[in-house]
Amino acid sequence: MGSGSELVPVADMLGVGLLTASVPRAVVDEAVEACGRGARRSGGVLPPHLMVYFAMAMALFADEDYPGVMARLAEPLRSWGGWDPGWMAPTSGGITQARARLGFEPVMQVFQAVAQPVATVLTRGAWLRHRRLVSIDGMVFDLPDSAENVREFGRAGGGVFPQARVTTLVESGSHCALGAVIGGVAGKGTGERSAAAGLFALLDEDMLLTADRGFYSFDLWCAGDDAGAGLLWRIGEAVDLPPVADVGDGSFISLVFARGVKAAAKARLLHAAKTGADMAAHRDQCRLVRVVEYYVNDRGPASPAQKELFCLITNLLDPGDALPGELAVAYHDRWEHEGANAQIKTGLRGPGKILRSHSPDMVRQEIWGYLLAHYAIAALICRAATDTDTDPDRIKFKNTVRLARRRITDPAAFSP
Repeated sequence: MGSGSELVPVADMLGVGLLTASVPRAVVDEAVEACGRGARRSGGVLPPHLMVYFAMAMALFADEDYPGVMARLAEPLRSWGGWDPGWMAPTSGGITQARARLGFEPVMQVFQAVAQPVATVLTRGAWLRHRRLVSIDGMVFDLPDSAENVREFGRAGGGVFPQARVTTLVESGSHCALGAVIGGVAGKGTGERSAAAGLFALLDEDMLLTADRGFYSFDLWCAGDDAGAGLLWRIGEAVDLPPVADVGDGSFISLVFARGVKAAAKARLLHAAKTGADMAAHRDQCRLVRVVEYYVNDRGPASPAQKELFCLITNLLDPGDALPGELAVAYHDRWEHEGANAQIKTGLRGPGKILRSHSPDMVRQEIWGYLLAHYAIAALICRAATDTDTDPDRIKFKNTVRLARRRITDPAAFSP
């Protein structure tokens, strides 16, 4: 949870305001000042800190227009008496100008400040032994078809709308995003692998990072390995995995090679590994991995009864760190990431809807607002589930969103 929210009882979280409880005003003010977006004059109708919360509220009230979203924020304060009775609701144009003055950087910085791991050792489904399960995956947002958005983000494969690709590092147990990279869908350097590299600085040695086969490359694997985290990735058939040693538990040790290593060099490196040589000097050419293979029923595209082969590699070479069955279960928890993406794109935004913003900076501001709003709700769910010894997956996200929407417009929703 963000700084300050740990002192708020779960039962009161919605009652004291989901937005302010999860994203403290002090964090917002610090980000606004650090980005040089402080209010130009005191008493402004739409001060920068309000517009940060407005970015979150846009995600919570995706069906409302700008004045409608602002009214949702103003209602509780007006009813409570904390809103200037002479305040005139801003027009849609005024709100658009205030969003532009704020930019996306303060909202991004607020997210980076509050997006910390939420699951505790008591949270169900969040750990493989002592390692926190995290995953990397991506999603795309359809954008308004403006010339600026097309130039900045591009279209995928002749699609109707330009799209922004958002690659996130997610804590599997809580569904909370711990980091994100926002980019386009067309052009060099816009793929998920390129974005994933920008998230590895958030990894630590207590994490186990899971990733689907689309993320594997030798360079990216090495970047994750060098970050010190445990890795557990699925790979495709194109990756050759020559056996080095049998672990004795159904898994085996192998080598993965850098692109461009010739066959003769591979043979020498494989021989050295089999004879127990120290491979540290060859880390730029190859890495030792442990391989776990298994079949999953009813996963084939041609027949419901067809089996699908899963091939996982991990840098947890010691069988004492995890058994093959544990690794298989941990990998399949990676699909919690797809659930987190669905919560943002369907539970908050709504199916098939495009974002509001017609310029790249406002697209980024809007997406960071979605990530903040989702983090606030997912963190609340995780904390409530942990306190009641329940798996967070058993608490319905959509129901929590409905409660949050109702309570934000409640006069008691904002603490004095």
